[in-house]
Amino acid sequence: MFDIEALARNQLDDYRNINPGTCFSEPTFEISVTEAYQIQDAVTELRKKEGESVAGYKIGCIGDDIKSQFGMSGPIRGTLFSSEFFSSEIELSIDSYCDLAIEAEMAFKINDKGNVQSVLPVIELHNFVFRSNKKTLSELIANNGLHAGVILPSHEFGDIKHIDVRTELSLTINDSIFRTMKIWPIDNTPEGSLKWLRDNLIEHELVMRSGDMVLAGTTLGLYPIRKGDRVTVSLNDRKIVTCLFN
Repeated sequence: MFDIEALARNQLDDYRNINPGTCFSEPTFEISVTEAYQIQDAVTELRKKEGESVAGYKIGCIGDDIKSQFGMSGPIRGTLFSSEFFSSEIELSIDSYCDLAIEAEMAFKINDKGNVQSVLPVIELHNFVFRSNKKTLSELIANNGLHAGVILPSHEFGDIKHIDVRTELSLTINDSIFRTMKIWPIDNTPEGSLKWLRDNLIEHELVMRSGDMVLAGTTLGLYPIRKGDRVTVSLNDRKIVTCLFN
């Protein structure tokens, strides 16, 4: 049996010291997926007690590129915090992260009836660190899906009918461009992601609230970031959200 509260405190200390998940460097340390979610949720409770607020959830390890990179298959759930929401055009220091990497993906907000209210493309920030000899879903989950923040555009799209199968999501890192026409990884709709997430939260006795943000996952890869990189996410070549890393 593990001391979940002690592990959660260590996890939170590691995260704030920009050195996440050190317990997974121990050769004999192994936990189940259930225990990993218990640790993630215990960290969330610690952060809430210290005054932080949950702003929604993420779905990860779902696109083919990510599954190939990680050598495992989700989906998994992570937790978002309002203190780690940033606005487009921000400049961020890579020294604030551990092996910073980013994803371009679609997100959506929940209304007071629990349905999709609006959609938006985002840049998700990650501490791209696995410490176990073999990557596992348990390590990914206990480390909150590697999540380290999200950069939001200046506006959302309330009329989601315009975000359909003809929409292309593209990521530009300096002069390199990555594109996908499959912008919703589960059932090709935001509702597919919403249903999976709702079921996961019920299993762990959690609920979504009106205004929660949900990162739906990506069919693109996870891309390392270096100092001086400029990142832009576009829909149908229209620039929506951007960030400079220094």
